[in-house]
Amino acid sequence: MLRPFLAGLFLVSALAHAAEPLPVITVQRHTVDLTVPAESLVEAVQQATVGAQLSGRVLEVKADAGQSVRKGDVLMRIDAREAAEAARAAEALYANAKVSFERTKSLVTQKFMSSAALDKARADLDAAAANRAAAGAGQSHATILAPMTGIVARRHAEMGDLATPGKPLFTIYQPGALRVTASIPQTQLKAMRSVAKARVEFPELGKWVDAVKVQVLPTADAATHVSLVRVTLPEVPEATPGMFARVHFVTGQAEKLTVPAVAVLRRGEVAAVYVQTADNRLSLRQLRLGEAVGQGEIEVLAGLAAGDKVVTDPVRAGIQLKSAN
Repeated sequence: MLRPFLAGLFLVSALAHAAEPLPVITVQRHTVDLTVPAESLVEAVQQATVGAQLSGRVLEVKADAGQSVRKGDVLMRIDAREAAEAARAAEALYANAKVSFERTKSLVTQKFMSSAALDKARADLDAAAANRAAAGAGQSHATILAPMTGIVARRHAEMGDLATPGKPLFTIYQPGALRVTASIPQTQLKAMRSVAKARVEFPELGKWVDAVKVQVLPTADAATHVSLVRVTLPEVPEATPGMFARVHFVTGQAEKLTVPAVAVLRRGEVAAVYVQTADNRLSLRQLRLGEAVGQGEIEVLAGLAAGDKVVTDPVRAGIQLKSAN
């Protein structure tokens, strides 16, 4: 009894779904932006990589990726025993150099030593003082502090790892200021220099935003022959550094017949849309498409005419058409 009931329930649900009115738009020729698309990655305008400045084992880790930190917060502690021993040795050398200088100064005053000996003793004292200061600073580097307020993008070391001078420990960025950097071939560089407007598409988020600023960098890569274009983003809370984005640089405008990209069905090289006729019947019509234009639109070269009604949800249209048959 349960299986026939479920089958009947599914049929009623399918019929109810099919009876729902489909989302339809009337296509018309209209003015659209002509764009040059370029793939890019999101990056932080303000970002810092914190590295180790002394050698030692990581003793304590107090921050992890995704954590918000404030400037001056303790991120990590490194075993500083070697640095402490170096600081004590430097202090002893300084004390010895100071005693030697005072003794030499006294002997020079009594004419038992030349002034050249005093100059050497003074130089030895200055060198010992500098060495003591450096050793003291090295000891302070055992506590890793956040250089800025932001979010930890990545932690590069784990507890027990050996930290060495120059080894990255944390990457921190400020989330409020993001940008994308796109690579543009030199063949398009002339047209790009006059571009001041761009839209940025986030396919993973299903979101478009208008760029705040477009800046063509003045250098080109000698190996790939491309130039970098930086595009400053408005505030996009969902975006994070490293996320894929597609930049659409606006190079001009033209009048075109277009359809939304979401309305197009593709099967290999064939593209089609569902068209609703005057008597509310559905038909699948093959199209010849041009380039992507505007914001999520595709130019129609053949297959549609102004005034045609196109269904923007092809999945639902296919289900309804199959149910009708």
